[in-house]
Amino acid sequence: MSPLADIPAANPWRLSVAPMMDWTDRHCRYFHRLLSPHARLYTEMVTSPALIHGDRERLLGFDRAEHPLALQLGGSDPRELAEAARIAVQYGYDEINLNVGCPSDRVQSGRFGACLMREPALVAECFAAMQEAVAIPVTIKCRLGVDAQDEYADLQHFIGAVSAKGCMVFVVHARKAWLQGLSPKENRDVPPLNYERVYQLKRDFPQLTIIINGGIDKVVEVQNHLRHVDGAMLGRVAYHEPYRLAELEQALHATPLPAREEVIERMRPYIEAHLAAGGKLQHISRHMLGLYQGLPGARRWRRHLSENAHRTDAGIAVIDEALEACRTQPSRRIA
Repeated sequence: MSPLADIPAANPWRLSVAPMMDWTDRHCRYFHRLLSPHARLYTEMVTSPALIHGDRERLLGFDRAEHPLALQLGGSDPRELAEAARIAVQYGYDEINLNVGCPSDRVQSGRFGACLMREPALVAECFAAMQEAVAIPVTIKCRLGVDAQDEYADLQHFIGAVSAKGCMVFVVHARKAWLQGLSPKENRDVPPLNYERVYQLKRDFPQLTIIINGGIDKVVEVQNHLRHVDGAMLGRVAYHEPYRLAELEQALHATPLPAREEVIERMRPYIEAHLAAGGKLQHISRHMLGLYQGLPGARRWRRHLSENAHRTDAGIAVIDEALEACRTQPSRRIA
Protein backbone atom coordinates (compact mmCIF):
# COMPACT_ATOMS: atom_id res chain seq x y z
CA MET A 1 0.00 0.00 0.00
CA SER A 2 1.21 3.53 -0.80
CA PRO A 3 2.32 5.61 2.20
CA LEU A 4 -0.06 8.25 0.84
CA ALA A 5 -3.08 5.94 0.81
CA ASP A 6 -3.92 6.80 4.42
CA ILE A 7 -3.90 10.57 3.81
CA PRO A 8 -7.48 11.92 3.84
CA ALA A 9 -8.64 12.49 0.27
CA ALA A 10 -10.91 15.45 1.07
CA ASN A 11 -8.94 17.64 -1.35
CA PRO A 12 -10.87 17.31 -4.64
CA TRP A 13 -7.83 18.40 -6.69
CA ARG A 14 -5.48 15.70 -5.40
CA LEU A 15 -5.42 14.00 -8.82
CA SER A 16 -6.74 15.42 -12.07
CA VAL A 17 -6.49 15.01 -15.84
CA ALA A 18 -5.55 18.09 -17.83
CA PRO A 19 -7.76 19.76 -20.42
CA MET A 20 -6.33 18.68 -23.80
CA MET A 21 -7.63 19.97 -27.11
CA ASP A 22 -8.98 17.26 -29.44
CA TRP A 23 -8.47 14.65 -26.72
CA THR A 24 -10.47 15.16 -23.52
CA ASP A 25 -13.93 15.14 -25.08
CA ARG A 26 -16.92 13.53 -23.36
CA HIS A 27 -16.07 10.02 -24.61
CA CYS A 28 -12.49 10.25 -23.38
CA ARG A 29 -13.66 11.52 -20.01
CA TYR A 30 -16.18 8.71 -19.57
CA PHE A 31 -13.42 6.19 -20.30
CA HIS A 32 -11.08 7.91 -17.85
CA ARG A 33 -13.77 7.93 -15.18
CA LEU A 34 -14.03 4.13 -15.35
CA LEU A 35 -10.29 3.95 -14.73
CA SER A 36 -10.26 6.57 -11.99
CA PRO A 37 -13.38 7.14 -9.87
CA HIS A 38 -11.71 9.95 -7.91
CA ALA A 39 -9.76 12.00 -10.47
CA ARG A 40 -11.04 15.45 -11.34
CA LEU A 41 -11.66 15.63 -15.10
CA TYR A 42 -11.42 18.70 -17.33
CA THR A 43 -13.03 19.46 -20.66
CA GLU A 44 -11.24 20.69 -23.73
CA MET A 45 -11.02 24.47 -23.70
CA VAL A 46 -14.16 26.26 -24.90
CA THR A 47 -13.99 29.97 -25.69
CA SER A 48 -16.57 32.17 -24.02
CA PRO A 49 -17.92 33.58 -27.34
CA ALA A 50 -18.35 30.05 -28.74
CA LEU A 51 -20.26 29.02 -25.65
CA ILE A 52 -22.54 32.05 -25.65
CA HIS A 53 -23.33 31.96 -29.37
CA GLY A 54 -22.70 28.35 -30.39
CA ASP A 55 -24.24 24.90 -30.01
CA ARG A 56 -24.28 24.58 -26.23
CA GLU A 57 -25.33 20.96 -26.09
CA ARG A 58 -22.47 19.95 -28.37
CA LEU A 59 -19.98 22.04 -26.42
CA LEU A 60 -21.21 21.33 -22.90
CA GLY A 61 -23.12 18.04 -22.90
CA PHE A 62 -21.68 15.29 -20.70
CA ASP A 63 -22.59 12.10 -18.91
CA ARG A 64 -23.39 12.33 -15.20
CA ALA A 65 -20.78 9.65 -14.54
CA GLU A 66 -18.05 12.17 -15.42
CA HIS A 67 -18.43 14.12 -12.15
CA PRO A 68 -16.41 15.71 -10.68
CA LEU A 69 -16.00 17.67 -13.90
CA ALA A 70 -14.55 21.10 -14.68
CA LEU A 71 -15.16 23.25 -17.73
CA GLN A 72 -12.13 25.12 -19.02
CA LEU A 73 -12.95 28.49 -20.55
CA GLY A 74 -10.82 30.70 -22.78
CA GLY A 75 -11.34 34.42 -23.00
CA SER A 76 -10.42 37.81 -21.57
CA ASP A 77 -13.71 39.73 -21.48
CA PRO A 78 -14.98 39.66 -17.88
CA ARG A 79 -18.65 40.06 -18.84
CA GLU A 80 -18.47 37.33 -21.49
CA LEU A 81 -16.69 34.98 -19.14
CA ALA A 82 -19.25 35.61 -16.40
CA GLU A 83 -22.08 34.81 -18.80
CA ALA A 84 -20.30 31.64 -19.98
CA ALA A 85 -19.79 30.59 -16.36
CA ARG A 86 -23.50 31.01 -15.62
CA ILE A 87 -24.36 28.82 -18.61
CA ALA A 88 -21.92 26.15 -17.42
CA VAL A 89 -23.57 26.07 -14.00
CA GLN A 90 -26.93 25.44 -15.66
CA TYR A 91 -25.39 22.34 -17.27
CA GLY A 92 -24.15 21.06 -13.91
CA TYR A 93 -20.38 21.57 -14.00
CA ASP A 94 -18.47 21.41 -10.71
CA GLU A 95 -15.79 24.00 -11.51
CA ILE A 96 -14.89 26.71 -14.01
CA ASN A 97 -11.21 26.91 -14.97
CA LEU A 98 -9.77 29.89 -16.83
CA ASN A 99 -7.07 29.10 -19.38
CA VAL A 100 -4.03 31.30 -18.76
CA GLY A 101 -1.51 28.71 -19.94
CA CYS A 102 -2.19 27.63 -23.52
CA PRO A 103 0.55 28.85 -25.92
CA SER A 104 -1.16 28.19 -29.26
CA ASP A 105 -1.26 30.82 -32.02
CA ARG A 106 -5.07 30.82 -31.97
CA VAL A 107 -4.98 31.62 -28.28
CA GLN A 108 -2.58 34.53 -28.70
CA SER A 109 -4.60 36.07 -31.53
CA GLY A 110 -7.71 35.87 -29.37
CA ARG A 111 -5.99 37.50 -26.38
CA PHE A 112 -6.37 34.61 -24.02
CA GLY A 113 -4.24 31.75 -22.81
CA ALA A 114 -0.61 32.17 -21.76
CA CYS A 115 -0.28 35.72 -23.10
CA LEU A 116 -2.61 36.82 -20.28
CA MET A 117 0.15 36.15 -17.76
CA ARG A 118 1.45 39.56 -18.82
CA GLU A 119 -1.82 41.08 -17.54
CA PRO A 120 -2.43 39.89 -13.98
CA ALA A 121 -4.87 42.74 -13.27
CA LEU A 122 -7.06 41.67 -16.19
CA VAL A 123 -6.94 38.01 -15.12
CA ALA A 124 -7.93 39.08 -11.61
CA GLU A 125 -10.85 41.06 -13.06
CA CYS A 126 -11.96 38.07 -15.15
CA PHE A 127 -11.78 35.80 -12.13
CA ALA A 128 -13.77 38.19 -9.97
CA ALA A 129 -16.51 38.54 -12.60
CA MET A 130 -16.89 34.78 -12.95
CA GLN A 131 -16.76 34.03 -9.25
CA GLU A 132 -19.37 36.69 -8.55
CA ALA A 133 -21.62 35.09 -11.18
CA VAL A 134 -21.48 31.50 -9.87
CA ALA A 135 -21.34 29.57 -6.60
CA ILE A 136 -19.00 26.81 -7.82
CA PRO A 137 -15.19 27.23 -7.64
CA VAL A 138 -13.47 29.31 -10.30
CA THR A 139 -9.83 28.30 -10.77
CA ILE A 140 -6.85 29.39 -12.85
CA LYS A 141 -4.49 27.29 -14.99
CA CYS A 142 -1.27 29.08 -15.83
CA ARG A 143 2.42 28.61 -16.60
CA LEU A 144 5.53 29.79 -14.76
CA GLY A 145 5.78 32.79 -17.04
CA VAL A 146 5.85 33.85 -20.66
CA ASP A 147 8.76 34.76 -22.95
CA ALA A 148 11.15 37.14 -21.15
CA GLN A 149 8.97 37.07 -18.02
CA ASP A 150 11.19 34.50 -16.33
CA GLU A 151 11.71 35.62 -12.76
CA TYR A 152 10.02 33.98 -9.80
CA ALA A 153 8.99 37.45 -8.66
CA ASP A 154 6.83 37.79 -11.79
CA LEU A 155 5.01 34.53 -11.04
CA GLN A 156 4.67 35.51 -7.40
CA HIS A 157 3.14 38.84 -8.43
CA PHE A 158 0.70 37.13 -10.80
CA ILE A 159 -0.50 34.64 -8.17
CA GLY A 160 -0.68 37.37 -5.56
CA ALA A 161 -2.75 39.70 -7.75
CA VAL A 162 -5.29 37.05 -8.71
CA SER A 163 -5.54 35.46 -5.28
CA ALA A 164 -6.14 38.91 -3.79
CA LYS A 165 -9.48 38.85 -5.62
CA GLY A 166 -10.35 35.55 -3.92
CA CYS A 167 -8.99 32.83 -6.22
CA MET A 168 -7.94 29.92 -4.04
CA VAL A 169 -6.96 27.26 -6.60
CA PHE A 170 -4.15 27.47 -9.17
CA VAL A 171 -3.02 24.75 -11.56
CA VAL A 172 0.55 25.55 -12.57
CA HIS A 173 2.24 23.97 -15.59
CA ALA A 174 5.86 23.89 -14.44
CA ARG A 175 7.23 25.38 -17.67
CA LYS A 176 7.11 28.89 -18.99
CA ALA A 177 5.55 29.55 -22.39
CA TRP A 178 7.72 30.77 -25.22
CA LEU A 179 5.24 32.49 -27.50
CA GLN A 180 7.99 33.87 -29.71
CA GLY A 181 9.97 31.19 -31.55
CA LEU A 182 8.33 27.95 -30.41
CA SER A 183 5.31 26.13 -31.78
CA PRO A 184 2.53 24.98 -29.44
CA LYS A 185 3.88 21.41 -29.75
CA GLU A 186 7.42 22.55 -28.87
CA ASN A 187 6.05 24.47 -25.89
CA ARG A 188 4.97 21.16 -24.38
CA ASP A 189 8.54 19.86 -24.26
CA VAL A 190 11.27 22.42 -24.97
CA PRO A 191 10.96 24.89 -22.08
CA PRO A 192 12.60 23.20 -19.10
CA LEU A 193 10.53 21.94 -16.20
CA ASN A 194 11.00 23.73 -12.90
CA TYR A 195 9.04 21.88 -10.25
CA GLU A 196 10.86 23.62 -7.42
CA ARG A 197 9.35 26.94 -8.47
CA VAL A 198 5.86 25.47 -8.07
CA TYR A 199 6.83 24.05 -4.68
CA GLN A 200 8.02 27.53 -3.71
CA LEU A 201 4.60 28.94 -4.58
CA LYS A 202 3.01 26.57 -2.08
CA ARG A 203 5.50 27.63 0.59
CA ASP A 204 4.85 31.32 -0.11
CA PHE A 205 1.06 30.94 -0.43
CA PRO A 206 0.23 28.11 2.01
CA GLN A 207 -3.44 29.15 2.12
CA LEU A 208 -3.87 28.40 -1.61
CA THR A 209 -4.49 25.06 -3.29
CA ILE A 210 -1.59 24.56 -5.70
CA ILE A 211 -1.76 21.79 -8.33
CA ILE A 212 1.34 20.89 -10.32
CA ASN A 213 1.26 19.93 -14.00
CA GLY A 214 3.81 19.13 -16.68
CA GLY A 215 5.87 16.05 -17.51
CA ILE A 216 4.32 13.87 -14.79
CA ASP A 217 4.26 10.27 -16.00
CA LYS A 218 4.73 7.78 -13.17
CA VAL A 219 2.92 6.90 -9.96
CA VAL A 220 6.01 7.58 -7.87
CA GLU A 221 6.30 11.04 -9.42
CA VAL A 222 2.75 11.89 -8.38
CA GLN A 223 3.44 10.62 -4.88
CA ASN A 224 6.54 12.79 -4.63
CA HIS A 225 4.75 15.92 -5.86
CA LEU A 226 1.98 15.40 -3.32
CA ARG A 227 4.55 15.80 -0.56
CA HIS A 228 5.12 19.39 -1.73
CA VAL A 229 1.85 20.61 -3.27
CA ASP A 230 -1.86 19.87 -2.99
CA GLY A 231 -2.46 18.05 -6.24
CA ALA A 232 -0.98 16.62 -9.41
CA MET A 233 -2.48 16.97 -12.88
CA LEU A 234 -1.61 14.40 -15.54
CA GLY A 235 -1.42 15.37 -19.19
CA ARG A 236 -0.46 13.27 -22.18
CA VAL A 237 0.37 10.12 -20.20
CA ALA A 238 -3.30 9.86 -19.18
CA TYR A 239 -4.19 9.70 -22.86
CA HIS A 240 -1.39 7.55 -24.25
CA GLU A 241 -1.22 5.22 -21.21
CA PRO A 242 -4.67 5.54 -19.62
CA TYR A 243 -4.23 2.55 -17.31
CA ARG A 244 -1.88 4.77 -15.32
CA LEU A 245 -5.05 6.32 -13.89
CA ALA A 246 -6.10 2.96 -12.45
CA GLU A 247 -2.63 2.48 -10.99
CA LEU A 248 -2.90 5.87 -9.31
CA GLU A 249 -6.31 4.99 -7.90
CA GLN A 250 -4.70 1.98 -6.27
CA ALA A 251 -1.75 3.99 -4.95
CA LEU A 252 -3.74 6.96 -3.63
CA HIS A 253 -6.97 5.29 -2.54
CA ALA A 254 -5.97 1.65 -1.96
CA THR A 255 -8.59 0.46 -4.45
CA PRO A 256 -8.14 -2.85 -6.32
CA LEU A 257 -6.77 -2.64 -9.84
CA PRO A 258 -9.46 -3.47 -12.41
CA ALA A 259 -8.57 -5.86 -15.20
CA ARG A 260 -8.36 -4.10 -18.55
CA GLU A 261 -10.98 -6.50 -19.91
CA GLU A 262 -13.28 -5.41 -17.09
CA VAL A 263 -12.86 -1.77 -18.13
CA ILE A 264 -13.73 -2.69 -21.72
CA GLU A 265 -16.80 -4.58 -20.55
CA ARG A 266 -17.93 -1.57 -18.54
CA MET A 267 -17.49 0.61 -21.64
CA ARG A 268 -19.74 -1.68 -23.67
CA PRO A 269 -23.15 -0.17 -22.70
CA TYR A 270 -21.81 3.34 -23.31
CA ILE A 271 -20.47 2.38 -26.75
CA GLU A 272 -23.67 0.58 -27.69
CA ALA A 273 -25.77 3.60 -26.67
CA HIS A 274 -23.55 5.90 -28.74
CA LEU A 275 -23.86 3.64 -31.79
CA ALA A 276 -27.64 3.35 -31.34
CA ALA A 277 -27.86 7.16 -31.36
CA GLY A 278 -26.08 7.28 -34.72
CA GLY A 279 -22.56 7.89 -33.43
CA LYS A 280 -19.40 6.37 -34.89
CA LEU A 281 -17.28 3.78 -33.13
CA GLN A 282 -14.07 5.67 -33.80
CA HIS A 283 -15.38 8.63 -31.79
CA ILE A 284 -14.86 6.45 -28.70
CA SER A 285 -12.33 3.81 -29.72
CA ARG A 286 -9.62 6.37 -30.55
CA HIS A 287 -9.42 7.20 -26.84
CA MET A 288 -8.93 3.53 -25.93
CA LEU A 289 -5.92 2.81 -28.17
CA GLY A 290 -3.39 3.05 -25.32
CA LEU A 291 -5.20 0.77 -22.86
CA TYR A 292 -2.72 -2.08 -23.35
CA GLN A 293 0.34 0.13 -23.75
CA GLY A 294 3.48 -1.72 -22.65
CA LEU A 295 1.88 -5.16 -22.68
CA PRO A 296 2.13 -8.03 -25.17
CA GLY A 297 -0.60 -7.60 -27.74
CA ALA A 298 -0.78 -3.80 -27.41
CA ARG A 299 0.20 -3.28 -31.04
CA ARG A 300 -2.41 -5.74 -32.29
CA TRP A 301 -5.08 -4.04 -30.17
CA ARG A 302 -4.17 -0.61 -31.55
CA ARG A 303 -3.82 -1.81 -35.12
CA HIS A 304 -7.19 -3.56 -35.27
CA LEU A 305 -9.01 -0.55 -33.84
CA SER A 306 -7.13 1.90 -36.05
CA GLU A 307 -7.78 -0.08 -39.21
CA ASN A 308 -11.43 -0.96 -38.58
CA ALA A 309 -13.18 1.46 -36.21
CA HIS A 310 -13.49 4.14 -38.90
CA ARG A 311 -15.65 1.98 -41.16
CA THR A 312 -19.22 3.18 -41.57
CA ASP A 313 -20.54 -0.21 -40.47
CA ALA A 314 -18.13 -0.58 -37.51
CA GLY A 315 -19.94 -1.90 -34.45
CA ILE A 316 -19.15 -3.30 -31.04
CA ALA A 317 -17.80 -6.44 -32.75
CA VAL A 318 -14.70 -4.45 -33.72
CA ILE A 319 -13.89 -4.02 -30.03
CA ASP A 320 -14.35 -7.76 -29.45
CA GLU A 321 -12.14 -8.59 -32.43
CA ALA A 322 -9.44 -6.19 -31.22
CA LEU A 323 -9.53 -7.82 -27.79
CA GLU A 324 -9.21 -11.27 -29.33
CA ALA A 325 -6.31 -10.08 -31.49
CA CYS A 326 -4.65 -8.68 -28.37
CA ARG A 327 -4.95 -12.03 -26.58
CA THR A 328 -3.75 -14.12 -29.52
CA GLN A 329 -0.06 -14.86 -29.67
CA PRO A 330 1.28 -14.60 -33.23
CA SER A 331 2.56 -17.88 -34.61
CA ARG A 332 6.29 -18.13 -35.16
CA ARG A 333 7.60 -19.06 -38.54
CA ILE A 334 9.89 -22.07 -38.66
CA ALA A 335 12.81 -21.61 -41.02
